[in-house]
Amino acid sequence: MTDRTVRPRPEGIPVRLPDTGRGVLVSGASRGLGRAVARAFAANGDRVAVHHGTRADEARATLASLDGTGHVLVGGDLADPAGAAEAVDAAAGALGAIDVLVNNAAVNLPHPLADTPYEEWVEIWRRHVAVNLLATANLSHLVARRMIDRGAPGRIVNIGSRGAFRGEPDHPAYGATKAAVHALGQSLAVSLAPHGIGVASVAPGFFATERVAPRLEGAEGEAIRAQSPFGRVAGPDEIAAAVLWLASPAAEWASGTILDLNGASYLRS
Repeated sequence: MTDRTVRPRPEGIPVRLPDTGRGVLVSGASRGLGRAVARAFAANGDRVAVHHGTRADEARATLASLDGTGHVLVGGDLADPAGAAEAVDAAAGALGAIDVLVNNAAVNLPHPLADTPYEEWVEIWRRHVAVNLLATANLSHLVARRMIDRGAPGRIVNIGSRGAFRGEPDHPAYGATKAAVHALGQSLAVSLAPHGIGVASVAPGFFATERVAPRLEGAEGEAIRAQSPFGRVAGPDEIAAAVLWLASPAAEWASGTILDLNGASYLRS
C-alpha cells in the first residue's frame, strides 16, 4: 500500500491538492449519476472507491467499467452511522487515503401529503433524513477528520437538487433534505477552509438515468424536456463533469458555492 501520509509543512507554504492520482470515495455509485461520477474521476487518472448499499451487482458493473487501476468496491448501509464508518474505513484502507468525497447517495420516494397515510409519511421522512442528510453529514465528518489529521488538503462535493429551491410537491422530504444538504455544505465550507478543504454542492435539474427512463419515454417525457428552453434534459456525464471540476485544485475559490445545473429550467438570483 502506498504511504499517503502528508508530513508537517513549513508555515506559509501551502500543500496543493493533486490534479490526478487522488483517492476518491463516491457514495451511491452503483448506477445513474454515481456511476457517471465514478467514471469521470477514473478517466481523470484518479482511483475510485465505488460505494453501494444494496445493489452490489450493479456496483460491480460500475467498477468493471472504470478506466485505469486501483479502484475498489465498498459496501455499507449509510443510514446506519456504523455502516458509514465501515465504508470510509474500507475506502481509506484500500486507497491509502481519501482526497475527495462525493456525497451522491440519496433516497427519492413519492409521498404527496394528500395521498400518503400518516404512518407511511413518517417512515418516508425518516428514510430521507437518514440517507440524504445524516449520511452526508456523517461521511463528511469521517472523511474531513482524516484529511485534517493528515494535514492534507481535500474536496467534498455534495449532490443537491433544483428541488431544494423550486419545491417538490410530490417529494417534499427530498426537496427539504436537499435544501439541508446545501446549507450543510456552506457551513462546512467555512469551517474546513482553514484546513485546505473545499466544500461545494451541485443542484441538478432533471437528468436522464436508468431510474427515470420510463418517465422520459412515457406520456410525461415531452413536458419534462420542455422544462428547459433547450428542450431536453441533461445527461449524467454533464453533471459529473461539473463535480469533477469542483473537486479540482482550480476550484478552491468555488468553495461554498451551490452550482445550478438545470439548463435554465429554474432561475434564481
